[in-house]
Amino acid sequence: MRSNTVNLALGGLLAVLLAAAGWYALSAKGAWTAAPEPYALRPDDPQTVQAGARIYAQHCAACHGVRGQGQPNWREHGPNGLLPAPPHDESGHTWHHPDAQLFAITKHGLAQMIRQPGYRTDMPIYDGVLNDAEIVAVLSWIKAQWPREIRARHDQLNDQYHKSLEH
Repeated sequence: MRSNTVNLALGGLLAVLLAAAGWYALSAKGAWTAAPEPYALRPDDPQTVQAGARIYAQHCAACHGVRGQGQPNWREHGPNGLLPAPPHDESGHTWHHPDAQLFAITKHGLAQMIRQPGYRTDMPIYDGVLNDAEIVAVLSWIKAQWPREIRARHDQLNDQYHKSLEH
C-alpha cells in the first residue's frame, strides 16, 4: 500500500515537472506569447478604425475637432480655469502617452490616472458610456490618422512602457 502511494506521488510530481519544463521550453522559444492587452490600439485593423471614426464623430469631435485638431490655445487655461481640448493629431501630445495611459484617461479620467482627485477638466469620463472595445476603437482611429513616423515613435514608446513593467 505504501509503495502505491509513493508511486502515485512520484508520478504526480513527474507530471508537474514535465508540464513546467514544456511550458518553459515553449515560452523560451517564443512559441507561447501572451494575449494582447485589452487596451492595445489597432490602427491597422480597418473594422476597428471604421468603428472608431463613427464613435469619435459622435463623442469626441465636438471638442477635439473633426480632424483631431483640438481647440485654439489648448495650452492656455480658459476663462473657466480649465485647459481647452488638445489636438489628437501629430501637433498634440496624445502620441506621447502609451496605449495603457490613453485608455485609462479615456475610461477613468485624467484625475484618477494622475491620482489627483481634485484635478478638474472638461474631458468626460467614458466608463459606462463607451465599452472597452469602443474606447480602443476611438483611440485606434486617432492613431490611424498620425503620420507614419509619429506612429513609429508611439510604437517605440509602447515598447519602452512594456519593458518598464518587466523590471
